[in-house]
Amino acid sequence: MMHPSRQAYVEEEQEVSHPMPSAPKSLHSNVHVRTPEGRISSAWKKWYQDTCEGRGLMGWLEEIGHGDGRGPGQYTWVSFAEETLRGVSYASFTAIDRDYDLPSSTAGIAPEKASAILNQFQRKRRAAAIAVPTDDGRVRARLREMGEPITLFGEGPGDRRDRLREFLTVQAELEDGSEGDVQMGEVTDNMQQGEQEEEFYTEGLAELLSARKAIARYSLPRAKDRVVSQKFESAIPLRTHIKHRKALKDRLQNFDLFGTQIAGERPVSLVRFSPNGEIIAAGNWGGGVKLLDVPNLDAKKTLRGHTDRVGGISWYPSATLPDSTVSPTSVNLATSGGEGKIHLWSLENDTPLSTLDGHTDRVARIEFHPSGQYLASASSDTTWRLWDVATTTELLLQEGHSREVYALSFNTDGSLLASAGLDSIGRIWDLRTGRTVMILDGHIRAIHGLDWGTDGHRVLSGSADGWIKCWDVRSVKCTNSFGAHRSVVSDLRWFKGTDGPMDEGNAFMAAQKDLRPDQMKPKKAGTFFVSSGFDKDVNIFSADDWAKVKSLSGHSGNVLGCDVSRDGKWIASCGHDRTVKLWGMDDGGGV
Repeated sequence: MMHPSRQAYVEEEQEVSHPMPSAPKSLHSNVHVRTPEGRISSAWKKWYQDTCEGRGLMGWLEEIGHGDGRGPGQYTWVSFAEETLRGVSYASFTAIDRDYDLPSSTAGIAPEKASAILNQFQRKRRAAAIAVPTDDGRVRARLREMGEPITLFGEGPGDRRDRLREFLTVQAELEDGSEGDVQMGEVTDNMQQGEQEEEFYTEGLAELLSARKAIARYSLPRAKDRVVSQKFESAIPLRTHIKHRKALKDRLQNFDLFGTQIAGERPVSLVRFSPNGEIIAAGNWGGGVKLLDVPNLDAKKTLRGHTDRVGGISWYPSATLPDSTVSPTSVNLATSGGEGKIHLWSLENDTPLSTLDGHTDRVARIEFHPSGQYLASASSDTTWRLWDVATTTELLLQEGHSREVYALSFNTDGSLLASAGLDSIGRIWDLRTGRTVMILDGHIRAIHGLDWGTDGHRVLSGSADGWIKCWDVRSVKCTNSFGAHRSVVSDLRWFKGTDGPMDEGNAFMAAQKDLRPDQMKPKKAGTFFVSSGFDKDVNIFSADDWAKVKSLSGHSGNVLGCDVSRDGKWIASCGHDRTVKLWGMDDGGGV
């Protein structure tokens, strides 16, 4: 029994009779069509009338195409002998190139996005196939082997296991070169020679060279005095140090809220004590800076010069001190704002003495060099700059960060500067040579706070990841790391004290140089520091074991800034609640 469709083809095969009518000789238009039977017919005019004007060309082709049972469209070729058809010339037609968009297999999704989704699925499958220990102790040990923190603040066993799985996935991808990573080959001698011959640098000003020499002459004697002071203190017995630090911790627990004052119509971004500890400079998001007296917190003066939020405040190193040569009419204070300007102020006028203009974006933290001759500024234009205070000249524009630079700090010698920002990376620069001497790589979010200790070789960094890390320049590594706040660390300040090795005349050593080691007293400078965070607290930490001594709670919003006076009597803080709070002891004494 033959299939009905095949039978139809056979019947059509037997009854094929499509004679092509002959065209008039005047037209002599030959249409050569090879039919399934192999016949060659020539008929143009009648063919055109019957097919193109009647049934249609495709209808006729379909009709004759079934003759051999192979279906429509089984003709070989069609040629036209003449280019005219009813007086219309084919040469007059212009071909139109139409660019049609063909839908891809992933309709509605861009190819690069589809590729990213597929890579993500592949990465998840790879991660799921990696064997990760279920025992939390083994997970911690494996993290320690990889050089990662064994735990993060607020991290549970499940989160820690997922973090280990992510590290192992990245390690596996690096080993097999997946995700299109190109494995770099060894550097040949020719390539290395070419790299050594090509140097990139920007020629500095003659003033910058003079500044580097001046900083070297200033810092070397101070470094020598600092080392002598540290050797002198190392002779004190350990039991004396332990007893001294224990008494200091007990004293720090007596800090409590002393007073509060609204310092602006908008959040207060930063507070800084004057060198004598009798004035607090508080900058707010409205661009104003209020000078508040201590301890009453009464507004003595309002400095107006910024049009955007105040990001940095720095006092001249020896301003307001009784034996200082700095006059109240000269530069005593520097502030920076979101409009990109830095203003230098005296204590007599409410208008700036001069303005440092050069940054192209918001200026965050600023700080005077210990000598007072220079000022450094960090900006969102991814640079930090060094300025000559006397001439208001920009001496150095330093790049090196991939994102906004937020914080910076000079060490006590004045030879090193630490900078950090939103790229979560910190750098320590040698101001005498311009080189990077250490990279602070360990935070996983933006760094908002930096401050050097009085020993000159340790620097603290506070980050939005809630952690504070201590970096040692001597060992070129992070020596301590701990969770300080439940949220962002917004600011931190090390207690400098009045008995540090860099104080004028080094009165601490002068008073004890004739005493026996068992009669000497350790210094208080650098024994603790304070930090503020978005968890609405101000915390006091010991610099010995990095333990939290006390948490000061009182703000109703995020705390944006904090500071501690040099005599250790007061701690100041500010935040989103638009207030400046003063923390002290009941007896009014210091540490």
